[in-house]
Amino acid sequence: MKSFYLQNRIDRKIIYQDQVLHYFSGTSYLGIDVVPEFQENLIIGMDKYGLNHGLSRINNIRLQIFEDFEDFFAKGAGAASAIVMSSGYLSGMAALQFLKPQAQQIWVAPDTHPAILPINIKPSPKQTFQDWKNSCIEKSNSLKDQKILILANAVNPMIPEIHDYSWLELLAQSNEVTLLLDDSHAFGVLGHEVFGTYSQWKDLPIHLMVTGSLGKALGLPAGIILSNQQMIHDIKQFPIYGGASPCPPAYLHAFLKSQEIYKDRRSRLFQLIKYFGQKNEMSEHVYGLSNYPTFTYQPGSWAEKLEQKNYITSSFPYPTSDDQTVNRIILSAFHTARDIDTLWFHLKEISNSI
Repeated sequence: MKSFYLQNRIDRKIIYQDQVLHYFSGTSYLGIDVVPEFQENLIIGMDKYGLNHGLSRINNIRLQIFEDFEDFFAKGAGAASAIVMSSGYLSGMAALQFLKPQAQQIWVAPDTHPAILPINIKPSPKQTFQDWKNSCIEKSNSLKDQKILILANAVNPMIPEIHDYSWLELLAQSNEVTLLLDDSHAFGVLGHEVFGTYSQWKDLPIHLMVTGSLGKALGLPAGIILSNQQMIHDIKQFPIYGGASPCPPAYLHAFLKSQEIYKDRRSRLFQLIKYFGQKNEMSEHVYGLSNYPTFTYQPGSWAEKLEQKNYITSSFPYPTSDDQTVNRIILSAFHTARDIDTLWFHLKEISNSI
């Protein structure tokens, strides 16, 4: 697939070299940035707080909006405390820096995001999550009183596959288990409202820390860490927290003022996911879940055929440039039922031409 260098914003339709392209890629699952009411709240936030905030969070001059956002998001997620940072990657690195030295064993799920991966540990992309889970349970049976750090994702958006972690209760019977979970592709879509999966796992007999990017479904140039008060307090003592500038505060203002908008967009997204699934008459070629906006498709040659019809889908090698290309159709709340109808028309047309 060729690369498209754009000179304008990404929406359900994009302009490239005077052509109108229908866009079914990316990670803007809620399409929040194209909503005029959200844009208005963002502009108000910029007027109030400025375009950026280049000060350290531990500076003697501070903005209350950061604490307000953290308290609100933590409460929504069911966590005791939170830290908002300038990116999901930085949040993941901060969480890993804190947890890694305390661990005696580090077990990494096959689709774990690089933001929470130690440099010297690389998971096997060919291992299934189920096989990895079984190996963790088997290894834990021969261990006792070990401090085990589990690194994993809430969801693998490439397949897609939503992961279950209730089985960690088995590991915790004889060992001290900590789960560091990346919720980047869950925030806004999975779990409680737009707040991700923290509440699903908080009652397990483990130490829980959830981190991830807020720049996907939620449209915020920020990352977050969710955990108990003690661990959040301890991370705030690290240089990676005090030495990094935070995200632009105007976006946090826009988030807090746009809760009804987020709820509406999330509801709309799930309606589109359901509609897309109802239209799927070729499950041997197009696969997805009933509650997630990404759908894989095959054969891979369809990506180029769709492109010839001015439909851009997600198509690139993953997890490295040497791996096979993963082809996906990604829905956003900015799509319409007609967008889905016309996409299925072309998919069926391509299928019948084989």
